[in-house]
Amino acid sequence: MSTLLAVLRHGETEWSRDKRIQGRTDIGLSDAGSAFLSSRALPNEYAGMQVCTSPLLRCRQSADRLRLIDVRVEPRLIEMAWGDWEGQQLAGLRASLGQAMADNEARGWDLMPPKGESPRLVWQRVLPWLTDVAAKERPALAVTHRGVIRVLFAMATGWDMLGKPPARLDWTALHVFSLDGQGGIAVRQLNVALASAIPGRENV
Repeated sequence: MSTLLAVLRHGETEWSRDKRIQGRTDIGLSDAGSAFLSSRALPNEYAGMQVCTSPLLRCRQSADRLRLIDVRVEPRLIEMAWGDWEGQQLAGLRASLGQAMADNEARGWDLMPPKGESPRLVWQRVLPWLTDVAAKERPALAVTHRGVIRVLFAMATGWDMLGKPPARLDWTALHVFSLDGQGGIAVRQLNVALASAIPGRENV
């Protein structure tokens, strides 16, 4: 028996547009991010799922713009904490920290920003939630963050979080997984485009 899990990253913020690390910094959607999601809807086959969202504003706003109903805030879906690196750009960190940054990134699952959280720690807090979803045997949609989705993707594919991932993820699309009874996760379908909210319009 498997349970369907669809995940969606929040819409654009000014920080994500500028490639700044957001982490737990609680900022809202940009005007462009808000407008894009307001023009979109869930594909019909994913309507009616139980909906959970990260407590951060950008995720709650994303659920609202998509007109999702009966949304429950789930603290375990919060973004990976990036500590002292929040607000900075990855390219700038690589330039300023040099070999120390390269060594940290080479740790893969155990990359640890100062005063932050590693991907492995993200998995440890998300796994009990996955187990809860699987136990209910009811399809779920999570509106969450890039860091959380990357961890789910890595665990589902066996990616060690080093080098290029085995597939390219569209951060405006749904990514769909299957959960087993113990919260084990497998890829079902990646990059499922959101539908147009305007009747007669093709998805773009």
